[in-house]
Amino acid sequence: MANARERRHAEAVRFFSGFDGALITTVAVVTEVCALLPRHRATVFLRSVERSNFTLVHVPEQELPALAALMDKYSDRPMDFADASLVWLAEASGITEIATMDSGFHIYHLRRGKALRNRFI
Repeated sequence: MANARERRHAEAVRFFSGFDGALITTVAVVTEVCALLPRHRATVFLRSVERSNFTLVHVPEQELPALAALMDKYSDRPMDFADASLVWLAEASGITEIATMDSGFHIYHLRRGKALRNRFI
């Protein structure tokens, strides 16, 4: 969303501008976003999260082995900790819709075999 040259930038802006539901993500995703943005954009992003309809979820320490198992399961794919945290969150919450520019999420499945539905793809 921060990069106007991104292929799906306009789609992301439309989605987030028109979405009035609750957004839920993990602290790992916020960390990844801040690492990818230039410092001045990261601080703007952090302030915008506070004013938005985001709910941030902390992955409990006892769930870290489950994230490691996901990363092992998808070791042939670029699943990182943030990605694994979102798959874990989907499993824990039952929410299967995701809004991401990361095209890898069509590969990930929940334990019951249910696929995640990416709103951007």
